[in-house]
Amino acid sequence: MQHVVVMGVSGAGKSTTGEALARHLGWPFVEGDSFHPEANVAKMRAGIPLDDDDRAPWLRALADEIARNEALGRPSVMGCSSLKRAYRDILREGAPRVRFLHVHGPRELLESRLSHRAGHFFPAKLLDSQLAALEPLAADEDGAVVDMALSVEDQVRQALRLLGLEG
Repeated sequence: MQHVVVMGVSGAGKSTTGEALARHLGWPFVEGDSFHPEANVAKMRAGIPLDDDDRAPWLRALADEIARNEALGRPSVMGCSSLKRAYRDILREGAPRVRFLHVHGPRELLESRLSHRAGHFFPAKLLDSQLAALEPLAADEDGAVVDMALSVEDQVRQALRLLGLEG
């Protein structure tokens, strides 16, 4: 059994790609943003970047959710920025096999998406803080990278192939 965390900075399309991947696999999708404590949401709404102390309880809650699915014998797909390896290490504590799918793309596309996104608590001006914190997957981390400029269907096809989840 395994769990796939769809990662990337805000605006990359983690939720859209993650939901599509989960639908294709028949696995539940977990929206990581819904686990943020209200204090984190308020801080981001105010344009203040989260720090490691802000993220720690949120990441532990997400690792607990992965563990809950693991205990139920149910694989899952989760959307979570997972910007740093240390954050991914916390998520990996949730189950023996937690993999990552990094949805990545150019700054211009990220800015465009964020400027056209309505109703989300993350303001576009925080993009720089996320890009500065982002640590791409290391060679020894179980995961793959897909291009956010691809259609969602192509991202899912590529993810299935790269993660060996086809057929």
